[in-house]
Formats: sequence, C-alpha cells, structure tokens
Amino acid sequence: MSLAVPSETALKLAIAGASGRMGRMLVEAVAAAPDCVLGGALEMSGSPALGEDPMATLGGSSAVRITADLRAGLSGADVLIDFTRPEGSLAHLAVCRELGMAAVIGTTGFNDAQKALIAEQARHIAIVMAPNMSLGVNVVLKLLEVAARALPTGYDIEVIEAHHRHKVDAPSGTALAMGEVLAKATGRELADAAVWARHGVTGEREASSIGFSVIRGGDIVGDHTVLFAGTGERIEISHRSSSRATYAQGSLRAAHFLRGRAPGLYGMADVLGL
Repeated sequence: MSLAVPSETALKLAIAGASGRMGRMLVEAVAAAPDCVLGGALEMSGSPALGEDPMATLGGSSAVRITADLRAGLSGADVLIDFTRPEGSLAHLAVCRELGMAAVIGTTGFNDAQKALIAEQARHIAIVMAPNMSLGVNVVLKLLEVAARALPTGYDIEVIEAHHRHKVDAPSGTALAMGEVLAKATGRELADAAVWARHGVTGEREASSIGFSVIRGGDIVGDHTVLFAGTGERIEISHRSSSRATYAQGSLRAAHFLRGRAPGLYGMADVLGL
C-alpha cells in the first residue's frame, strides 16, 4: 500500500492494542489518511511487540514505538482509538482524563457498572463510544428504528448474529445495540423483552419478545440480521462485514468528530448526524 503524506494539521491518533488484528488495521488506515498521523501505539505489558515501530509492517517508518507506558504512549496524540477489552479501555480512559484527551471506544462487553464509569469520564473528556464503528451498521440501526416504529404489532422480531471463533462476548455489542433500538422504538425495555436462548419445551412465542441467536465459528468478521416475521411475509434487514477496514474508517471519522468537541458521551449517530 502507499503511505499518505500527512498534512501539517493532521490529527494525531494513538492506537490501543496496536499489534492486534484490529490495531494493525487502524494503523494501516492512519497511514493511508493524509489528514491523520500516528501519534502513539499501546500494547499490554509483556507483549512481544513492545519497542517495535507499528509502521514497519507496512513498509514505512515512524518515530512511534509500541509501549505499555500509557502516559508515554498517549502524550503525543490528540485522540485515542481503543478496540481492546473492557478493563484495558477503562485504564486507558483514566489516563485520557488526566491528559485531557478525547477517545474513541469500539470495545464491547462492558457491564452496567463499567458503562457508568465511562459516563463519568465523559463528564470531563469527549468520548465517542459505539458497539460498532461501521458507517453501514449505524445506518442500519436507523433503518431498524424506522421499521420497528412502522411495525409495532403483528411481526415477531429476531436478531441473528455471527462472528469468528475468537470473539469472547455474546451476543455481540452490535446485536445488543440493535435490540436496544428495537425495544425503545416499540416502547419496551430490552431486559424485559429479550429472549437470549431457547431449549426444550419453550411454549409458544410471546408476541412482545425479541429473540437472539448467536453463531460463533471460523473467521466470520461480523454478520447481523434482524428478521420481522409477520403473517404472509418476512422482512429482513442485514449487514455483513467482510473486512475490519469498515470499523477502522468509521473510527477515523469519529476521531475527527471529536476534534475540539466539548466533554460528553457521543455515539455514531452523532458522528453521522442521524
């Protein structure tokens, strides 16, 4: 790939988990963007990638070295992009708050207490947090809201998602976000409407329920389908990812959105003006 020559006003980005699959994709996206530059790269203590130049695998070079020192890794950047694990993201956000630095959080699997901690950090710094940074997925979320409001009764709703064998949380953050949108649009709480699993004699389906099905296997990047099953017809709204590059491009757009933004917790709907 060709590496872009960044402009003098390029946004400086720090990448958490820089040697992982998503981290490498983000580094590649930054390298190809003339309005971005790599300002930092983080990895866990003990990672074999520590001390390496994250640009080297792309045939380029930079002054950045992958580090486990959070303050050193973040001090040269304007915005952190983090697709790691909940505990790591929370540790990173604490340092971002100290430095007055904005953050894009694509990590999933947070529990309610952890989400509350993120909301507290957002009182002091600007954060974009979304279960899926894909621009297409976030457009789909808007389509689901429209469909659910138009079909409040007479249609059974099922959410089906598939991911690679290494994904550790289920249902996916994107599937949960879809469920939240569907429940809110029809005047329900997801916790009350969701059916997470079915086995044995379950009885008839409750009309107000939202069912979830989870597939884990192979190298599936991410497939999501919401099925509205009525009498005599079915409506399916689907999104399929074939590359993590979509998440990387959405993350860069979110990072640009945060430039000069007031403290607060934002979503991709804010980024896209939806």
